[in-house]
Formats: sequence, structure tokens, C-alpha cells
Amino acid sequence: MSDASSGNTAGNGSPSNPLPPVAAAQHPPYPIIRLLYAFGYGLIAWLVIHILFALAVIQFVLLAINGRVNEEVKSFALALLQYEWELLAFMTFVRDEHPFPVGPFPRHA
Repeated sequence: MSDASSGNTAGNGSPSNPLPPVAAAQHPPYPIIRLLYAFGYGLIAWLVIHILFALAVIQFVLLAINGRVNEEVKSFALALLQYEWELLAFMTFVRDEHPFPVGPFPRHA
């Protein structure tokens, strides 16, 4: 009483369209070294963001006193902002190049 119209089996009871065996998924080992770098860079990023906030306060004070922003502080803040981006980009796998202190410090245009 088998249903011959279903087409699931051939005459001998085996599947008519057998699928190839599924191989075990191969993936690279867990990148523990990158994780350790990410923790270290995370601590550096935490410190850098606080320095950037302090530079923002300094720029507001200088603006109140001088009537204009300090270009040297502005340039340094830009370099730190680019460095912060590099730190976060490495931590989130956006880029693979190591930021400073392993790689070069960013230069702004």
C-alpha cells in the first residue's frame, strides 16, 4: 500500500534523488589574539573619547576668551578623532589594520 504517485522512492525503496552528504562546516579557529587586542584598544578608545571631550571644553573656553577657536587644538582634536575611528573600526571588524601603538598614528589631511 505504498503511494507510487508521490515519486519519492524508486522501485527498490531508496530515494530517487539522493542528496550528497553534508560535510561538517569548516571555519577558522576563534581569533583570541584579535579579541585581546580589541579589549586593549577598547580601553584606549575610552581614554581617547574623554580627551576629546576635554578638548571640546577647552575650545569653548578659548572661544569665549579669544572669540575664535585655536587651530592647533582643532588640528590635534581632528587627529584624535581619526584615531578613535581607527580604534573602533578595528574592534568592529571594519578594518584589519592595527591602529596605533601597533600601527602608525593617523595623519589628518
